[in-house]
Amino acid sequence: MVLSKRFAREIPLYIMLAPAVVLVLIYSYAPMVGIVMAFQRVLPGKGIFGSPWVGIENFIFVAKMPTILQVVWNTIRIAGLKAIFGVVVPVSVALMLNNVTSHLFKRTVQTIIYLPHFLSWIIMAGILVDILSPSEGIVNQMLGAVGIQPIFFLGDDKIFPWTMVFTDVWKSFGFGTIIYLAALTDIDPTLYEAAVVDGATRWQQTLHITLPGISGTIIMLSTLSLGNILNAGFDQIFNLYSPLVYSTGDIIDTLVFRTGIINNQYGIATAVGLLKSVVSLLLIGTAYKLAAMWADYRLF
Repeated sequence: MVLSKRFAREIPLYIMLAPAVVLVLIYSYAPMVGIVMAFQRVLPGKGIFGSPWVGIENFIFVAKMPTILQVVWNTIRIAGLKAIFGVVVPVSVALMLNNVTSHLFKRTVQTIIYLPHFLSWIIMAGILVDILSPSEGIVNQMLGAVGIQPIFFLGDDKIFPWTMVFTDVWKSFGFGTIIYLAALTDIDPTLYEAAVVDGATRWQQTLHITLPGISGTIIMLSTLSLGNILNAGFDQIFNLYSPLVYSTGDIIDTLVFRTGIINNQYGIATAVGLLKSVVSLLLIGTAYKLAAMWADYRLF
């Protein structure tokens, strides 16, 4: 009886959830049927249910690919750097804005740095190609004005990974800054008043009050980012990379795209994607465990 009353009371909530659940079932769970292609030699004419089974041959082929280790390393390297700078930069900017007394200036800066977050990587790629051009880009023009030779940001395999990291941070750090600014509002202001009375400098207040006060948020977001360590940003890299930078810029997602869509090797592409999904699942589980241990964050 109690359960039925509770269910009746929560019916509006279930109705609100229904559209999202339907979308997840259609676009996330239904396509999982295609996982069987990882164990098949896919023949488009016969479909995934008529193609011959090959067992783990696709996985063996993937393991023998000469570039697979380099691609995995590129993915981990780029995603790891994005995760690190994706925490350091927003925290630093939030701390600086938190010390600004002018509300108008603070809100103006927040708006400006938050705007790139709303732009798709298609638009951002077009902007970056123009401003990073070695001949006419504004960045190289500024470097040339101080006597530095033009840099091929999108064509130099040594510079390309760093370009991906910093442009990703530029696009997304505004959103992170707002999160950390919100966390800063939870700090008791009397702690700062007591610190001032004790003669603490602004740096000492930041070190002993501000950072410990938002440490839970920092730890939570950092640990949860572990689940994305194999997602280095397909949209960004696909729209900006070229064969010139495959050695350092090719990631798992772009390899899957070229293998499956361009080369029509659907089984091999699915095998690579399945391996990535399994590893990502393990990392996500580890991330939630660490978040629960260090930041008392629990989803369930």
